[in-house]
Amino acid sequence: MKIAIAILNWNGKHWLEKFLPNVIQHSNNYDIYVIDNGSDDDSIFFLKENFPNVKIVKNAKNNGFASGYNEGLKKIDADIYCLLNSDVEVTENWVTPILKLFEKDAKIAAVQPKILSYQHKNLFEFAGAAGGFIDNLGYPYCRGRVFDVLEEDKGQYNDECEIFWASGCAFFVRSKDFWEQGGFDERFFAHQEEIDLCWRLKNSGKKIFYTSKSTVYHVGGGTLSKQNPQKTYLNFRNNLSMMLKNLPFPKLIWLIFFRLCLDGIAGIRFGLKDGFPHLWAVVRSHFGFYAQAPETWRRRGKNQMNNYFQTKWLIFKHFLR
Repeated sequence: MKIAIAILNWNGKHWLEKFLPNVIQHSNNYDIYVIDNGSDDDSIFFLKENFPNVKIVKNAKNNGFASGYNEGLKKIDADIYCLLNSDVEVTENWVTPILKLFEKDAKIAAVQPKILSYQHKNLFEFAGAAGGFIDNLGYPYCRGRVFDVLEEDKGQYNDECEIFWASGCAFFVRSKDFWEQGGFDERFFAHQEEIDLCWRLKNSGKKIFYTSKSTVYHVGGGTLSKQNPQKTYLNFRNNLSMMLKNLPFPKLIWLIFFRLCLDGIAGIRFGLKDGFPHLWAVVRSHFGFYAQAPETWRRRGKNQMNNYFQTKWLIFKHFLR
């Protein structure tokens, strides 16, 4: 299978300088692309001067993670895309175990490796850890990470298994399945677009997998840090839109209403913990969700399944207990 490793870049010369040599070293001469999202630093000049074998795809402007990849991948010919964040350190032989999974089962549409923290390499990393799941209230979590609590990697997730969603920071996906779903929902801009895509893939009968036989180390927050209220806004808005698009109708009505109430409580907690801008970001996210709702409803697929929720009432178990 033809593999293309695609790194989305926006004013990230320092990340390319730090991590691109490592990706080249451990990627077995697979094609490596940098999709540049209209950077105004000297990323392009740096790549041409130092990495002439890396292919450059130029987007006209920065339209975020979702649109940036959609536009860039249209110009890349491959059977498997690897969407790799620029702030990721890969390891020796990191691609081979993932390819073996794709070869083993044609229904596997996407795969993620084990994702550990670059700063604390014994800990799982926030964005993906050992594979993503979702609870019955629509809250995403990972094996190895629940909300902001990270586990130490002691080999407890050294396996290969089906998961609900794969992390966008090191996201392997069949190009055919990616485009059959229309790629990422560009209205999300960034955050949870990969969960939405995985949900659509699963609704269409595909599988998402995790393998511990491949490991990467992620810095995290390279483009938008946790302290930025815009990150809070995108996470809350996109999570609601994702549920409206993918949940079966009977469950959808009560869950959206319940989540709107819980988001109000979460907003107060954010305000007390992180300041008023984060509280206001939660409020804005609801208005953003309402504005998108008609188009989100139009984009609902033909099949919405209801058997994905391995954990119930995660938020109550985590915060109250």
